[in-house]
Amino acid sequence: MPTLATKSSPDSAEAIERAEVAVLPTGSTEQHGPALPLGMDHYAARAFAQEAATDDAVLALPTIPVGVSPHHMQFDGSLTVSPETFAAYVRETIESLATHGLRKVIVVNGHGGNIDALSQVARELRASETAYAPTWNWWDAVEDLADDLFDEAGGHADAAESSLVWHLHEEYVDPDALEAAEADGADAWGERVHGANVGFDTIDFTESGAVGKPTQASPEKGEQLFDEAATALSALADWLAERPIDDCWQRAHK
Repeated sequence: MPTLATKSSPDSAEAIERAEVAVLPTGSTEQHGPALPLGMDHYAARAFAQEAATDDAVLALPTIPVGVSPHHMQFDGSLTVSPETFAAYVRETIESLATHGLRKVIVVNGHGGNIDALSQVARELRASETAYAPTWNWWDAVEDLADDLFDEAGGHADAAESSLVWHLHEEYVDPDALEAAEADGADAWGERVHGANVGFDTIDFTESGAVGKPTQASPEKGEQLFDEAATALSALADWLAERPIDDCWQRAHK
């Protein structure tokens, strides 16, 4: 598959010239309860990006593995950077690619905490007409399927995430710990009092770090989720590849 990091400098020039769209995986390295690996989010993003890069039209960029995760820092092993640092890293990575001529990028995101920063980056890159870089979150692409497969509100290290990473990296999942993750977890994200969210950190509402019903997970369900989301990402890449770059910029009000 066309992956920028595996190319030599001369070969990368040819790959960038052939490509219509780049995919940039972003995620996190943070707690996902006692059953799942810290790298869940960036493993998922990388897998989707690599699956999308099946021909010369889509070029996969290296994965950004640490994201905006301050709300998980009470749990061992979690890493985080500030939204400003994360946004600058993503923006400058895309800017550097744009200098070589590839200006359409899909940010394949695996972590909800990154969304605000990525939205800011996308607006800035578009306003300057440097690059067009919408964010794609895999869970948005499988919302209906997840509703059919699982009986949960979802949130974090839930049945959907557990199933997906179980399918992608069985060797990193401890199925025997899924029951404890659920028993000491929460049914839904956050904690609300009289309409206000008072659960600022994950530890405020879940002892295990999990939110949802991870005992409903299976690798077979994970394969269904992966296939559904990968199909959606491929369709998005096709759409963006066919869209002229001039049609991606901000329009003046008439």
